[in-house]
Amino acid sequence: MIDFLRGLVVHYETEYIVLDVRDTGYRVFTPNPYAFAKKEEPVTVYIHYNVREDAILLFGFETREEQTLFRKLLEVSGIGPRVALGILSGARPDAVIAAIQQENIAFLSKLPGIGKKTAQRMILDLKDKLIGAGLDGGLLTAAGAALDLSSSKNSGQGAGTAWQEAREALAALGYTAAELDIAWNGLQHSVTAEETVDSLMKRALQQLFKG
Repeated sequence: MIDFLRGLVVHYETEYIVLDVRDTGYRVFTPNPYAFAKKEEPVTVYIHYNVREDAILLFGFETREEQTLFRKLLEVSGIGPRVALGILSGARPDAVIAAIQQENIAFLSKLPGIGKKTAQRMILDLKDKLIGAGLDGGLLTAAGAALDLSSSKNSGQGAGTAWQEAREALAALGYTAAELDIAWNGLQHSVTAEETVDSLMKRALQQLFKG
């Protein structure tokens, strides 16, 4: 079983990177290919090795926490590798963990591929397992505050106010001021007065993932 790979990123697409490890190219599906693509030196990618009847797939992550959380998500009925990858592309691990611990169905059900029933199963199946697996980082106060912001009723408050709250929530999840400025520059011209904190957070994350 492959635990991690270390090499140069020689190509990337919206869903995967190609990692050159000693002249062998490995296609690795990852939540955010652009995070690896920006690096010019060899990178370490933590791997989940998935074998199907028709394919062998590699899923890769920047941290052990992401790798472990991905594997825990696969234990939930109805969540396969693609859905688990989508979850981690939509929110950072600490935010997902915090939402599960706080039983925040509103936050979880807005992640890619997750509806209300699957969110409930995530809470039921994982709430008592994450800390035992060393996944307790999501209990940080900042992450909890961000979830409270993202799940609040905020429609009709104006794009400026909504963006300020969305920016605070994203900053609490670890995004830098420079990253958030780039995200805002990419979406501000298409923002309407009816935008909510939720919609702006999602659109900002899309901008950030574009690199």
